[in-house]
Amino acid sequence: MKLLFLGSGGSMGIPVIGCNCEVCTSTSPYNKRLRPSVLITDGKKRYLIDIGPDYRTQALKYGIDTLDGLLITHTHYDHIAGLDELRIYTFRKKKPIHCLLSRETLEELKIRYHYFLPPHEADEVHATKLKFQILEGDQGETEFEGLPLTYFSYDQLGMKVNGYRFKTIAYVTDILDFKEDIFDSLKGINTLIISGRRWERSIAHLSLEDAMKFSKKIGAKKTYFTHISHEINHDETKKDLPEGFFLAYDGLELAL
Repeated sequence: MKLLFLGSGGSMGIPVIGCNCEVCTSTSPYNKRLRPSVLITDGKKRYLIDIGPDYRTQALKYGIDTLDGLLITHTHYDHIAGLDELRIYTFRKKKPIHCLLSRETLEELKIRYHYFLPPHEADEVHATKLKFQILEGDQGETEFEGLPLTYFSYDQLGMKVNGYRFKTIAYVTDILDFKEDIFDSLKGINTLIISGRRWERSIAHLSLEDAMKFSKKIGAKKTYFTHISHEINHDETKKDLPEGFFLAYDGLELAL
């Protein structure tokens, strides 16, 4: 199994439109960041976590010509705006793409994508070419299209967000407010992927320092920051990170 970072940037991507800062004008490929998403490959199967507005570019760049499932964390634009791009897979396969998400996320999708998601579940598969697997409760274990995983939830500005764990690696993006029992779902994690927007805490994200404390409480051996803003210069910041902490970048691949 492998995990590929399709995008490691914040909600506006890097470079930011109209910005002439040091990072946005940098020629370093590590400072070019598409919106956050990862691809998990297990044998011949491919699973996507989140599908943002850059997905078409990402799919073409990395040759994602088939997809076996989509896991959605929450419904902010930078995590779902590429949902329409799933059509090509359903056209080719002539069967629906399976999506794993919370009940709250599904209800929000029905509002945002009312033009192709019908309001009643009985019509979903036939009308949308998408088939939904609903996560029961705020945390638990399940199997999604042959992929065993653990899920848990937390809040970002009042929106429910799901994190996912695959054996000893966890993907925890857009985390802000959480209950202490989240650490029960993260015991034994070796590798943590967590949003690290900037050094300072923002209204929607933990600071890098907060995220490091979170990781240390879990006892993760390696931590990769994603959802990185243009306030982080890759080459400079990586020198300041403690041992075991790394900045993710577009195209980085990890073995699961």
